[in-house]
Amino acid sequence: MADVPRILGASLKFLAVIPAHNEANAIAAVVAAVAALKHDVLVIDDGSTDATAELAKKAGALVLSTGTKSGKGNALRLGFDYAVQKDYNAVIALDGDGQHDATDIAAFVEAFRKHKAGVVNGNRMHNPKGMPPVRFLTNGFMSTVISLICRQSIADTQCGFRLIGTEVLKKIRLQSTDFEIETEILIKASQAGFKIASVPVATIYRDEVSKIRPWRDTLRFIRYITGVLTKR
Repeated sequence: MADVPRILGASLKFLAVIPAHNEANAIAAVVAAVAALKHDVLVIDDGSTDATAELAKKAGALVLSTGTKSGKGNALRLGFDYAVQKDYNAVIALDGDGQHDATDIAAFVEAFRKHKAGVVNGNRMHNPKGMPPVRFLTNGFMSTVISLICRQSIADTQCGFRLIGTEVLKKIRLQSTDFEIETEILIKASQAGFKIASVPVATIYRDEVSKIRPWRDTLRFIRYITGVLTKR
């Protein structure tokens, strides 16, 4: 498998990329938590109609806008392009709704430094307490299928909390516009020969309504996987 180059003794640059649509309730706290770890923060405002962009800027993030709501995949790809252009070593992708604990970022960085992985994926399945049963079942199904396609064991393929080396982003072409981008990254990174590592992460379940719709997104996943398999 391809190794992501590391320069011994060099200082690595990480950019946190946070796609956000109408996350005014949480975005400032998310940005502040990441910035406190001394990482640069880029928020992609995906057509928000609330104060998401303004609050993110006040909390210390650079903000880019998609203009209108375009989907998580489009927002992330905009952030990935920025990271490559600005010569970051890796992107740390996390959600803007406060579900991810920023203190877990240290584990991603450590795994990236030690294991020469192209992608370090968050794993919520080691302790899925609080995860809705339907989400638990669909995640398990998707992770089993994707692990087989990738020929690597990936415990939680649908976790949006992950680190992606920019060497990976330079070598793969992402096209997904919405949540299926999480699957696309893993499959294309694997096909390009990169190792995928996993680290346990906590997930904070709140009262807000999830933007993920398990049945709709499972059907989207099946269509995407069918397309991948028919192209082989």
